[in-house]
Amino acid sequence: VQLQASGGGLVQPGGSLKLSCAASGNIFRLNSMGWYRQAPGNQRELVAEITSGGSTNYADSVKGRFTISRDNAKNTAYLQMNSLKPEDTAVYFCRTLADVTGRSIFRPYWGQGTLVTVSS
Repeated sequence: VQLQASGGGLVQPGGSLKLSCAASGNIFRLNSMGWYRQAPGNQRELVAEITSGGSTNYADSVKGRFTISRDNAKNTAYLQMNSLKPEDTAVYFCRTLADVTGRSIFRPYWGQGTLVTVSS
C-alpha cells in the first residue's frame, strides 16, 4: 500500500490549506484514514481520523478549524485546515488501516510527510 500525501506549504496565520492522501496498491479494503503531525522536538500526534463509515475524531487543538473527509471510491482522504496558527506548523503524515489479504486483517500504513508551515 502506498500513501501519497500532498498539499502542504507555507501559509500565513489565519490562512487555509487542504491536504490530500491517496492510497494505492493491492487494497481489498481500507478502514480508518487519518492525519498525524510531528513538530520538531515533539512526538507524533493524532490530528484527525475518519472511519470508512464516515465517523470522525479530532484532536482538541484542531476542533472547529480542521475538517477531515474521504472519498471511498478514490481511496483518498482530505484534511481541510482553516484558521491556521503558528502552532500548527509540523510535518503532517497520513495513515490508514488497510486489508491487503482479503481476510479482514488490517495493518497500518504510513505515507511520507508533507510540511505545513504557518508563519507571517
